[in-house]
Amino acid sequence: MDGYFPLETGRRRTLKAAIGCVGIGLHSGKRVSLTLRPAEAGAGIRFRRTDLGIEIPALYDHVVDTRLCTALGLAEAPEVRVGTVEHVMAALAGCGVDDAIVELDGPEVPILDGSAAPFVFLIDCTGLVAQAGLGLPEAIEVLRPVRVQEGEGPNAAWAMLEPTGGDRLEAALTIDFPGTAIGRQSLAAQISPREFRAELAEARTFTLAEEVARLRAAGLAQGGSLANAVVVDGPLVLNPGGLRQADEFVRHKLLDVVGDLALAGAPIRGRFSGHRSGHALNNRLLRTLFADPANWRAVPSFTLPQALPAAEYVATRQPAMAVA
Repeated sequence: MDGYFPLETGRRRTLKAAIGCVGIGLHSGKRVSLTLRPAEAGAGIRFRRTDLGIEIPALYDHVVDTRLCTALGLAEAPEVRVGTVEHVMAALAGCGVDDAIVELDGPEVPILDGSAAPFVFLIDCTGLVAQAGLGLPEAIEVLRPVRVQEGEGPNAAWAMLEPTGGDRLEAALTIDFPGTAIGRQSLAAQISPREFRAELAEARTFTLAEEVARLRAAGLAQGGSLANAVVVDGPLVLNPGGLRQADEFVRHKLLDVVGDLALAGAPIRGRFSGHRSGHALNNRLLRTLFADPANWRAVPSFTLPQALPAAEYVATRQPAMAVA
């Protein structure tokens, strides 16, 4: 499996060949065809709406909605968007893919089984290849603590990035759903291809049974079922097969963190910690990090001795564009 371990240090990685799948959108309930395609060195991850002829960069400042998923869009064309990007982004980041086109013919990434594992399977089936050329910097190094919070007191939700001096993302998260089968769960992990696969990739999205009717009345979760989500009713897990891991809930939330932070545009070197953090706080955290150049620096490939200044990194990013 060529995608299992990162390839040559200092070389960007893309897919060896295109590979695809078909599924339904969790919130739209619509059938969608998705294809993962190789991209040139430095392209980063981009979502291509083949039905509209538009590409959207997978970047934090293109996030337009964080209600129960992370959705990307274009400020100049509000009708153009791609929803539920977090699981495929987590798979690409977790497997070490730097450059790829995520091509789809509808407004939402298919939910498949509700985890990142099917996307990891696709990546493994096609494999990875190291590319010549450095393209965008290899990593974003966190230089000083950055924290965002929602609410006050012990029940406040918060998320934080801190420097570590290490060469990868470390992540720790606590969730708390009192009075349910979820309860309070915590997990910490170093995000490497091996750890991502073993600890996070198979964890499925989840919801409370009492929320299902409300979500559907709001036009959300139209494609949700026990085949693609864990449903909790008080102390009970309604899925006939039960849980994949006893703490599958916090594992999935940490998977979401990996996917949301992948929208930095390059791997993050630092430590993420959070309590009851979700898509909205994860995105606010990135916006706060990049709001001040003193918070971070872009670190190029190990083949170069110096870091790239923040302003120069931002200038290398490609804008959204129409495609034929």
